[in-house]
Amino acid sequence: MSIFITKDTTFIIQGITGREAVNLTRENLDYGAKIIGGVTPGRRGRDVYGVPVYDSVKQIAEAHGTPDGSIVSVPPRFTRDAVFEALENGIKLIVIVTENIPRGQVAQMVELANLRGARIIGPNCLGIISPDEAKMGGMGGPAANTRQAYTKGPIGVMSRSGGMTTEIASTLTAAGLGQSTCVSIGGDAIVGTTYAELMPYFEADSETQAIAIYSEPGGRMEAELAEWVKTNNSRLPIVAFMAGRFMDEMQGMRFGHAGTIVEGKEDTTSEKIERMEAAGISVAERIEEIPDLLRKRMAEAS
Repeated sequence: MSIFITKDTTFIIQGITGREAVNLTRENLDYGAKIIGGVTPGRRGRDVYGVPVYDSVKQIAEAHGTPDGSIVSVPPRFTRDAVFEALENGIKLIVIVTENIPRGQVAQMVELANLRGARIIGPNCLGIISPDEAKMGGMGGPAANTRQAYTKGPIGVMSRSGGMTTEIASTLTAAGLGQSTCVSIGGDAIVGTTYAELMPYFEADSETQAIAIYSEPGGRMEAELAEWVKTNNSRLPIVAFMAGRFMDEMQGMRFGHAGTIVEGKEDTTSEKIERMEAAGISVAERIEEIPDLLRKRMAEAS
C-alpha cells in the first residue's frame, strides 16, 4: 500500500513546456510515472519526451479520461488559474511546485479544493513519492538518484523541505529502513495539506508502521499534529527532527522557507518540541539519530 499514488496513478503536468517542467517530465517518466498529457496554452500538437501537449486540461480529459492528478509548474501569476482549471475538470490530487504565490491566492485554491473534495500538496514543494511505486514531483531528482535514496519499507516521511525529505529518506535507507510514502508539504506559510491532515492517510495505510518528520520554526503545524495524535490515539510511533533551534532568540526573523517566521512563543522550536514530546512524539537532536529512535519506538509498540 501507499498513500495518494501508486504505479497505476495517472497525472498531467500543467506548464509542461517550461524548463523546470521539462526536467520534471523526464525524471518522473524515468521513474515509471504514467503521465498522460501536458498543458501549455498555444502549444497543442507538440510533445515533451513523448508526452502529448494540449491547450487545456479539458482537452486531455476528453482525449484520455480524467487523470488522477496534476503537477502544476507555471509562473506564480498563472498558478491560481491553472489549479482552478484542474479542480473544475475533476482532478483530485494537485502537486504545486511553484513558489512565490501570494498567500491570498493560495488560500483560495485550498478552499476550492476542499469544496471539490480534492487534495493539494504544496505550493513550493517537491511532491510525493512511494518508493518502487511512483513519484509525482521532483523528489530525489533524476531516477537513478531517486532509487538510491528511496527504498520501499514501513516508514512514512513528512517534511516541509523537499531537500530534507530526501536527506531523511537517504538516512533511513542507509540504516536499512525503507519508506512507504514520503510527502514534501511545502515551506510556505499556507500549504494545501498539513502534517495533521496527512495523518489519517498514514494511519489507514497498513504498510506504514512509523513516521519520520522534518520540522522548522514558525507556524502551528506541530501543535496541530500533537493535538491530532493525542485526540486520535495514533497507532504510529513518530520521530521528529526540529531544525533552526537557534531562531528562538530571533523572533520576527525568517530563515529559509517563507513559513519559518517566528511570530510568538508558540512558533518557537522549544515550544514545538515541548508540545510534541507531551503528545508522545520523540524529537531527535540530529538527523542521524532518527533510525535508531524509530527502531526503539517500533519495538515498544509491537
